[in-house]
Formats: sequence, C-alpha cells, structure tokens
Amino acid sequence: MFVDAEDNGTAVLVRMFTEHPDTKSYFTHFKGMDSAEEMKQSDQVRGHGKRVFTAINDMVQHLDNTEAFLGILNPLGQKHATQLKIDPKNFRIICDIILQLMEEKFGGDCKASFEKVTNEICTHLTNIYKEAGW
Repeated sequence: MFVDAEDNGTAVLVRMFTEHPDTKSYFTHFKGMDSAEEMKQSDQVRGHGKRVFTAINDMVQHLDNTEAFLGILNPLGQKHATQLKIDPKNFRIICDIILQLMEEKFGGDCKASFEKVTNEICTHLTNIYKEAGW
C-alpha cells in the first residue's frame, strides 16, 4: 500500500474530492478540476497525495516511539489547524477512504489492523486542534 506513496495518495485524494467535493474548497488549485481523470493527471494532486502518504509512512514507522510519532504529527496538525484552517472532520474522511482502499487492495484483516493507526492519528489531531482553539 505505502510502497507507492504517489499513486496511492493520488487515489485517496481523487476519491475524497469526488465523494466529498466540499473538501476541494481548501485547495485553491484543485477547485476547477471536476473529473477524476483530470485530478489523477494533476501534478498538484499527485504531489499532495505523495506528501500525505509519505507523512503517514513516517508515522507508521514510529508508532512504537511516541516522541518521534508526535514529532511528525504535531507540526502537521498545527499547520492544518492554524495556517490552513482545515476542518478537522476532513481527517476522519481521508482516514476512512484510506481504510476503504486498504480493504479493497489487501482485505479486511489489513483494514482492521490499520484502523488502529488511523484512529491514533485522528485522536492526536483532534487534541492538537483543541489546543489550537477549535
């Protein structure tokens, strides 16, 4: 799944933007893209998808080291809460789409084990947002 961060990240973002079009409103350079095919070809969508999955890969590698895990997650959460002002509900949306993709590619057992990771990420992001005044 995470071997190809760009393709998998792109697939998740395209699904999120297609199934939840309001999420595109946070990305000024994605707003005009309406078709999934156009999004899949976009360097901006591909680049952001790769960044998302690279960050998740880094977090997964540090699940057993809370300090390192939070060292990756905290700055991302702070930026999304304070600078980008991304509604925190969108993190649950993207995590749910990641889990759907995991299940489609690798089956329910893989999805179930990865749910712990997405729940950990969403829980910490919620705390970061609360501290930032959301």
